[in-house]
Amino acid sequence: MKIVVLDGYTLNPGDLSWDAFKQFGEITVHDRTESTPDNVIKTIGDADIVLTNKTPLPRVVLENVPTVKYIGVLATGYNVVDTQAAKEMGIIVTNIPTYGTSAVAQFTFALLLELCHHVGYHSEAVKKGDWTRCADFCFWHYPLIELADKTMGLIGFGRIGQVTAKIAQAFGLNVLVFDIRQNPEISSNTCRYVSLDELLKNSDIISLHCPLSDTTKGIINKDTISKMKDGVMIINTSRGPLINEQDLCDALNSGKVAGAAVDVVSEEPIAATNPLLKAKNCIITPHIAWAPKESRTRLMKIAVENLTAYAAGTPVNIVNL
Repeated sequence: MKIVVLDGYTLNPGDLSWDAFKQFGEITVHDRTESTPDNVIKTIGDADIVLTNKTPLPRVVLENVPTVKYIGVLATGYNVVDTQAAKEMGIIVTNIPTYGTSAVAQFTFALLLELCHHVGYHSEAVKKGDWTRCADFCFWHYPLIELADKTMGLIGFGRIGQVTAKIAQAFGLNVLVFDIRQNPEISSNTCRYVSLDELLKNSDIISLHCPLSDTTKGIINKDTISKMKDGVMIINTSRGPLINEQDLCDALNSGKVAGAAVDVVSEEPIAATNPLLKAKNCIITPHIAWAPKESRTRLMKIAVENLTAYAAGTPVNIVNL
């Protein structure tokens, strides 16, 4: 089998190995592939197996790569592939469902703690001499926030949301959860399901952990923000389009939202015109919650396992049944 990796650099910038795929045949790894259909078609050539992370594989591409029988998405989200077209053409599409749960939950709190303490800012202020020149034994240029006994609302309660809830409770936070699917066994005195409106009304912190769909796109907007507490903090480590970015920018600049921290935005890499770049008290990181080496190692391992199962005639993690 011929294997082509369309955009391998993000998963493996050099600290991992592609060698495990060599057992299946010849592998060609491209760090990046220009995403125009003609270029993607040319890059795939006569490959049997295509591995992609963010390089799009729309119908027009799939119709012009007749040798392809398997597409492995090197991520959980698989919207870059026209899965219906792939199904019609007999191409199996798989994803990596569970590799980054702990990493993303951990990063959620990295963002939250930065909002609460602005550690990076204060460290730089010290290095610039602000503490040396200070008339007092300490200083702070932002309000400092204690988490204990506050309420964290989680919109979405899958694997990542559930791990986030456990961490939140360890910090002494009460947790409110909104999710269409509910598991009553998870509820406790400090973690319970509520309606979206109740979550918006009572949360001091709101963190997004839901998939992007027609019903969740823009779930954070001027109307839902108006239902929130004054001074709420908003975190997004899920998908950028869950937030109407102009509405969030306006709420940050007005003070309705005290702070926001996002690892994802509507267009990635971020556009120079994104309103959040000029919003007050907004932390933006470049979609790195998933990316610790441990997490990427799991992703690579599962990608190999997916291909092993396919080669054995028993494919798993199929997203286009």
